Amino acid sequence: MKILVLNCGSSSLKYQLFNMDDESVMAKGLVEKIGLPDSLLTHQPAGGEKVKIATEIPNHSVAIELVVNALLDEKHGVIRDMKEIDAVGHRTVHGGTTFTQSCRITDAVVAEMERLVELAPLHNPPGILGIRACEEKIPGVPMVGVFDTSFHQTMDAAHYLYGLPYELFEKYQLRKYGFHGTSHRFVSMRCRELLGNPAESKIITCHLGNGSSLAAVKDGKVIDTSMGFTPLEGLVMGTRCGDLDPAILPYLMRKEGLDADGIDKLINKKSGLLGVSGVSSDMRDIEDAAKNGNERAQIALDMFVKTVLRYIGAYAAELNGVDAIVFTAGIGENGIAMRENICRNLSYLGVEFDAKANDCRGKEVEISKPGSKVRVFVIPTNEELMIARDTKELVQ
Repeated sequence: MKILVLNCGSSSLKYQLFNMDDESVMAKGLVEKIGLPDSLLTHQPAGGEKVKIATEIPNHSVAIELVVNALLDEKHGVIRDMKEIDAVGHRTVHGGTTFTQSCRITDAVVAEMERLVELAPLHNPPGILGIRACEEKIPGVPMVGVFDTSFHQTMDAAHYLYGLPYELFEKYQLRKYGFHGTSHRFVSMRCRELLGNPAESKIITCHLGNGSSLAAVKDGKVIDTSMGFTPLEGLVMGTRCGDLDPAILPYLMRKEGLDADGIDKLINKKSGLLGVSGVSSDMRDIEDAAKNGNERAQIALDMFVKTVLRYIGAYAAELNGVDAIVFTAGIGENGIAMRENICRNLSYLGVEFDAKANDCRGKEVEISKPGSKVRVFVIPTNEELMIARDTKELVQ
């Protein structure tokens, strides 16, 4: 079975074609700057060289057509006919409370995604565009939607409700949804395998990147997660402020003369590691600046570590203990110094850190010593494979 996985952004489209007989990647690529000048397709067949195609790409429909053509191309293609593709799996961001698991895409599903656009105005519309483009360019192929929010829908009301009047929850569905769910699901499942697939398990997954979130996963189900109604809540991130005294917002609106859009831009685009350091939203740039004596950059690094530690401590309490901690995503998989700074402060939980094992990037490894009460792993996330697996299960 061959499955095409698509991840549509507002001006981008990432794709991978899987052979699910052995879960190998046949080809992958990225379409950039859709609807903008200098649009580009970068395509890479397995074992082959990258191919770059610069052309006008006005919309997602044209982007999908270019992907199809690249997959079929005589020189750098990997299939001979689109009939070889058995299904398409779509990364779909916000499923609200409707979609608690992945599902076959129908007109009713798309209609519900459109209704949920107000909860994810930047993410759901591109997903819908990708679905519509596939219907046009790859007609008749079954499609599956895999929602970022679905894995977190096992939280109970005490975890997902906010301390606001209950009627506002009933009226507007103001609640914690959580994000990065496909990543948290993949690495927590892999962690359980590494633990020997115990019937009971307590795992804290740390998806650390430009956007970061943690999840407390008990026996394979989420009981709490750090992102909330939007991806703004939780850790201090690349450009997002994370947890904040809500009274600061009306205070700043009055002092700075900001309207709702202005304050939204401030806390989502100009804050976090960028706002504190004044250097960059990229952890590598901030670490370099800190090494060169930039005090604000060092403060930003310290803040990030402290917020991760705060959530790990909170989730260890909520789980009433922890068996394993997992690091994943860009910072989690590659941040050697960051992982060490976090783990050195977890000895109270029983973490025995192995600095030698930690000296690696981008590969699966245990970075706790043998016999450590709490085991710590680096597990590269693979959201595309998770989407392909769900798609295969549902179409079969």
